[in-house]
Amino acid sequence: MCAAGRRWGRRQRALLGAVLLAAWQAAWGQLRYSVPEEMPKGSFVGDVAKDLGLQLSEISDRGIGVVTEGRTQYFALHGKTGHLVTAERIDREQLCRLVEKCVLRCELIVEGQMQVYRIEVEITDINDNTPTFKEIELEERMSEMTAPGSRFPLPDAHDPDSGRNSLQSYELSGDEHFSLAVQAGPGGDQRPELVLAKALDREEAAFHELVLRAMDGGDPARTGTARIRVTVVDANDNAPVFSQAEYTVRVPEDVPVGSTLVTVTATDEDEGLNGQVKYSFKNKKSSSQIFHLDSETGAITLGQSLDFEEGDAHELDLQAYDGGALYDSAKVVITVTDINDNAPEISVRSALSEISEDAPTGTVVALLYVQDRDSGANGEVRCSIDKDVPFRLESSHSTTSYYRVVTASELDREQVWEYNVTVRAADGGSPSLQSSGS
Repeated sequence: MCAAGRRWGRRQRALLGAVLLAAWQAAWGQLRYSVPEEMPKGSFVGDVAKDLGLQLSEISDRGIGVVTEGRTQYFALHGKTGHLVTAERIDREQLCRLVEKCVLRCELIVEGQMQVYRIEVEITDINDNTPTFKEIELEERMSEMTAPGSRFPLPDAHDPDSGRNSLQSYELSGDEHFSLAVQAGPGGDQRPELVLAKALDREEAAFHELVLRAMDGGDPARTGTARIRVTVVDANDNAPVFSQAEYTVRVPEDVPVGSTLVTVTATDEDEGLNGQVKYSFKNKKSSSQIFHLDSETGAITLGQSLDFEEGDAHELDLQAYDGGALYDSAKVVITVTDINDNAPEISVRSALSEISEDAPTGTVVALLYVQDRDSGANGEVRCSIDKDVPFRLESSHSTTSYYRVVTASELDREQVWEYNVTVRAADGGSPSLQSSGS
């Protein structure tokens, strides 16, 4: 093994040693572990058998399985060791793009005992991403009459890593005419600005070449760069001015494609070509093909269907520019509101195929999992069961997502030898969406 491999191995063991075991509550317990992202398939996560006090022989006898929330199963139980291991290589940035603390949840189901233990695994970050700009070649046009001290927003870099491994600072190199200022955004993000430090003279220099660098705080640090070419143009006395620095609009997720969501406006006091205002996205990828901007009218229309569950907010950076290459910037924030477009889903996690007629009242016959992808009242689910059967529903004390079907009275095989129990789930939307399972 090479030296780098040994260092990585030591780091794995150090990180994997940080295992947290939560309080144990009757039949519903919870375990917490942590594991670095990008670990190979089959990597150790936690000693589940030891932490739950299970013997290895019990694991095969009782029928124990691991179920991960979502379609992808990221974890598995090693039958010979009782260890929880990774079933897939996990990319933290792909799973938790907008979440600081990345936690995956799964359930350990002991079918023979009708018990469920919740397991939370925190996916810790490694510095596997470099700060990047959407465009590495940038063009800025600036009038030679621009006053020193004027500021121009620059595109920010993106680093999906977290903590110190994420974007930490910017640097600008070039010539004495320009300097860099970094402003703090309302969410703590850094917003670089190009500052004109010395008056421009087109006859002296028609172009200025600059390099903007973005650095993260990893060890070693990673750096991304973008080249900026400033073109000096002849004087244009007035720049366009947006009517608002930030436009906000709320739209339901079912708004029809082609609808006009908002119209931005900017005015320019100049005449002729220098006073003709047009509009554009500041970055070519800013619209992500979802929104269309009319360069003449400033109208923003919907190009693709929205889905609240895939994204509840969109930010668009716009420019209004005139014929003399002066411009103003504005931001459009589009908030997507949820509609009740997802029905509750019922899945049977475990069930008995038969039960003795002398089983005591309260015997568990099935374990159900219920979920609704909507949010708020649209995602609040109520479950019910037919009243003409000797069974009732019990919800889990640790999570409202699980229900147990238990016997509500004594059974008599001579009177009824088989029951088909139907469970119905309804959400809190208006109108409510429903589903059922047997």
